[in-house]
Amino acid sequence: MTRSARRSNPVRQWRRRALGAILLLLIVLVAVVAAFPLVWMLLSSLKTPAESMQTPPVWIPSSPNFSAFGEVADVIDASRSFWNSAVIATTTTAGILVTSLMAGYAFAKYRFKGRDLLFAVLISTMFLPPIVVLIPLYRMVTYMGLNGDLFGVIVPYLANAFGIFLMRQFIAGVPDDLIDAARVDGASEIRIVFSVVAPAVVPAIAALALFAFVYHWNTYLWPLTVLQGNTDDYPIVLSLGRLLSYNRGAMNTSLVMAGATLAVLPPLVLFVFLQRFFVDSIVSTGVKG
Repeated sequence: MTRSARRSNPVRQWRRRALGAILLLLIVLVAVVAAFPLVWMLLSSLKTPAESMQTPPVWIPSSPNFSAFGEVADVIDASRSFWNSAVIATTTTAGILVTSLMAGYAFAKYRFKGRDLLFAVLISTMFLPPIVVLIPLYRMVTYMGLNGDLFGVIVPYLANAFGIFLMRQFIAGVPDDLIDAARVDGASEIRIVFSVVAPAVVPAIAALALFAFVYHWNTYLWPLTVLQGNTDDYPIVLSLGRLLSYNRGAMNTSLVMAGATLAVLPPLVLFVFLQRFFVDSIVSTGVKG
């Protein structure tokens, strides 16, 4: 090693440490910005109505006040709203997983005329804003007689272009020899999909389940359009709107924040349980890419 190279090593190490410190600082900054709304929501839910309306704002409540959470349950029938949200999110997620697995398997492992064109058309639908297909989907639901019903919210979203794309990309990496061996053993194509292919793409399934559940738990416009004022079938996201006008039109911020905190809990808990699979799916995608 030359003398100049020896001298440059400390400089390189200092640059690496400085770059690492800058990256760490950016990560912490992004994490703080992302977590701030959740922390503010939780703290606001624990304030009294007077503290929640003070200017300048009170950052930390003088004493935690949990009465808003009990009031939420009385105002919006929280148990029924949570049940409706669970039915919508769980059923839609299950449908998306099944259809995405089967369609992704067909696109990845079957050879048929027009496959690539059909897949390209499918991918192109991902670029359509949801508002563009709102009226066509509503007309379809009306034709099926599902207006004002939870099934009208669920049925049009039992298949998902992104889910099919994601499954196709992961299933393409499953060895053909594994599938051929199952066929030799007499397994049907359905059994191959769910007994051979599905266990091989568990990280992708978990990531898709997380995406689908969170999206359909939080969806607002589509249930509002389909249910048409049928408040008995309102999911929790729609029911929270009633808190805005509670107390004779004067918004109770602590009450609204308490309802929002309760609504966030199920997706948050699901993410905690599935985050390992979610990270594994990202790592697998990076390695394959």
